[in-house]
Amino acid sequence: MKKENLVSVPFMVLGIVFCVCLVAANLLETKVVQLGPIAVTAGLIVFPVSYIINDCIAEVWGFRKARLIIWMGFLMNFMTVALGQLAVALPAAPFWEGEAGFNFVFGMAPRIAAASLLAFLAGSFINAYVMSRMKLSSQGKHFSARAILSTVYGESADSFIFFPLAFGGLMPLPELGKMMLVQVALKTMYEIIVLPVTVRVVRYIKHIDGTDTYDENISYNILKINEL
Repeated sequence: MKKENLVSVPFMVLGIVFCVCLVAANLLETKVVQLGPIAVTAGLIVFPVSYIINDCIAEVWGFRKARLIIWMGFLMNFMTVALGQLAVALPAAPFWEGEAGFNFVFGMAPRIAAASLLAFLAGSFINAYVMSRMKLSSQGKHFSARAILSTVYGESADSFIFFPLAFGGLMPLPELGKMMLVQVALKTMYEIIVLPVTVRVVRYIKHIDGTDTYDENISYNILKINEL
């Protein structure tokens, strides 16, 4: 096997955490919480972490490794949704009293599930692409600026796809637009707040892994998963 096709322990760990965060975010999205005057979904607790990990992987190992992890995250999310639908369809034992709550969490409407998966793909790939291209143009400098800008682009794409597809026609357009902007703003603020930690993690991984990839002459075709 070619050396560039091998994956390191730090890459594997980040990939696992990435997938767990995505699955957890989908489940947490079923609860709406109140933060002062703003109502947001509980998925906000963990979903931005996936973008931070995306930044780390794209920065250290490049777009091709990020592409692999994004597709893995998509498949794990799809599997969770599919298994949840199957579990909801199975008949409950007559003595079990948790049917309503279980169905509420795992019985995600097909429209919302499809919107979530599509938005995740678009947002994650845009995030990784922006990180990759900006790293080349800046010759590896200004990581903090690249991490923030890539998140703005990625989170914007995610929100502008998910909310219209999931809730279009179900709520007034002004409210829908407000919700999209609030989600982008809060998730970007999340990234900025934890940025000092992200910078140190990236430096540490580069040091122990001995890797700092520049995506020169690569294909950005999101379907070329075999190219590592």
